[in-house]
Amino acid sequence: MVGQLEFYWNVHLRPRLDGLTDEEYFWEPVEGCWNLRPTADGRHVLDGQRPEPSPAPVTTIAWRLVHVATGMATRVSAFFGDGSVPEDADMFDSRHLPADLPGSAAAGIALLEDSYKGWHDAIARLDEQALSRPLGPRGAFFADESMAALIVHVNREVMHHGGEICLLRDLYRATGYGAAALRRSETGSSD
Repeated sequence: MVGQLEFYWNVHLRPRLDGLTDEEYFWEPVEGCWNLRPTADGRHVLDGQRPEPSPAPVTTIAWRLVHVATGMATRVSAFFGDGSVPEDADMFDSRHLPADLPGSAAAGIALLEDSYKGWHDAIARLDEQALSRPLGPRGAFFADESMAALIVHVNREVMHHGGEICLLRDLYRATGYGAAALRRSETGSSD
């Protein structure tokens, strides 16, 4: 499981994030996208609602990247944390989230890299007994599931949303948005 995550990260996802711009990070390819948006106090929050509508809205690179990063970060905090979050906080508790979400492509990639490293290093240390142990109360409604099942789920999330991020980057480039942004930056134009 660790090898699968490493291979996907090293060969597919992380190399494809090089050169990601803020414009591309926040690009909304269709109306009604869920995105990462600034609030009045300067922080950033993810669009969303529970229960999620069906079909769910298209999400941006920023939304997907932060979703994956915070998914790993919250699991690290819940199951391998430093004790700064109270014991009663399950893996869905917002107290596990970073205080501020990344408002730029560079900050988003940095959060994703940190989250990946924390998750990777924590699961790489687990032995067979730890992998088969139920998640318990910190797993919330997945309390009876094993840590191995959680790892498989997180791997799937990284690969699923990572593939979507790569596709959005391809669409951004192929539809001319990337070329138009480059021309604007070279000429100083805003249109």
